[in-house]
Amino acid sequence: MPKKPTVDSDACIGCGLCVGTCPAAFDFNDEGKAVAIGEGDDAEIDEAIANCPVQAISE
Repeated sequence: MPKKPTVDSDACIGCGLCVGTCPAAFDFNDEGKAVAIGEGDDAEIDEAIANCPVQAISE
């Protein structure tokens, strides 16, 4: 089963690493912060979680 991540919008700084890494699972909201929009490739989601500079992403 593909992973479905969540983003802590209070912690997110809108750097865009997650959106660039896994656009199937992340997008920006109207405030310029990342939001989880669905499921994505497990490896890409793991990479987005690992590379988030403020640890705002979890699964």
